[in-house]
Amino acid sequence: MSQENIQDIIALGSDEGNMFDILKNFPDQVKEALKIAGNIPGFNAEIRSNNFAVLGMGGSAIGGDLLASYSAALPGADHINILINRTYNLPAYINKDYNVIASSYSGNTEETISGFKQAVERGANIISLTTGGELAELSEENNLPKITVPAGLQPRCAIAYSFFPILYTVMNSGAFKQEAINTTEKAIEELIQKLDKKSKIYTIPDETKNPALMIAKKLIGTIPVVYSSSERMNIVNLRWRGQFQENSKTMAFGNLLPEMNHNEINSWNYPTGMPEKMSLIFIRDVDDHPRIKIRFDAVEEILEPKSAKIISVISDGQYLLTRMFDMIYLGDWVSYWLALLNGADPTPIPDIMTLKAKLSSE
Repeated sequence: MSQENIQDIIALGSDEGNMFDILKNFPDQVKEALKIAGNIPGFNAEIRSNNFAVLGMGGSAIGGDLLASYSAALPGADHINILINRTYNLPAYINKDYNVIASSYSGNTEETISGFKQAVERGANIISLTTGGELAELSEENNLPKITVPAGLQPRCAIAYSFFPILYTVMNSGAFKQEAINTTEKAIEELIQKLDKKSKIYTIPDETKNPALMIAKKLIGTIPVVYSSSERMNIVNLRWRGQFQENSKTMAFGNLLPEMNHNEINSWNYPTGMPEKMSLIFIRDVDDHPRIKIRFDAVEEILEPKSAKIISVISDGQYLLTRMFDMIYLGDWVSYWLALLNGADPTPIPDIMTLKAKLSSE
């Protein structure tokens, strides 16, 4: 990163972890993740089951979230059942007929380790994804396959490593029909081209040329509230909120349509003075249900006078997978620029680390 090129922005915050280059090089991470995905070991057993469970927390779980959201909307993969388990215990129905993917970037996530051990006891078909740690050791002890990804990143910055290998794990298991495989391969080609172009745009320190920086400047001093449909962009919505919270160090909230239309929309009145401190971000998709599109327009009309501002974003990608990662990449850059504008370093997560230290002492 050239300090001279962005000195007018970087002066407001710090970037000692050099997240600028991590985000700038994200297209290369996607390409490397695809290479890893092309050489994954696969499950030990040939269990022809459409039931999958992804064990993970935080940045290590979102790959599973994205896979579940993507496959649910993909013809030829919409018959697959994908559970994301974010706790210490596995549901009782996860048994030997389940395919389990344990995802922990560090390899030491205690909730994931606990679930992994239970899956072993139940004889589930297991594969792990990690950089090492206890999860790698347990996989080796139990003669279970593991996918090893590069270390050295914050888990939230390794989203390509947490998604593409498990996408290919599920595809290679026989769960995806050929039409879904063909669509996914075409989407990946489009995605790489789009990310390469966007990487050059989002690094420009000029808001007239950089949409991510422009959005970040609009959000200064407000609380982002992210809305999307409950389909397709629901996990992108979650990603935006998490990146605001971890990178920008700012509170962020969100909900899904149509559910929020039946409760939350009525709350934009009190406490007095609070709604006008909140900025709405609509993550829309070209394939949103026609009624959802109408609902977005209606919500904007109702809440525009009550909120600080409303920002709508949408991808023009032909394929859903492209659009999902296109919006993720935009959100990551928005959170980065907002961190600097807030005077914060986007990389450290001190309160999370303090919490982990307290838990490890118990």
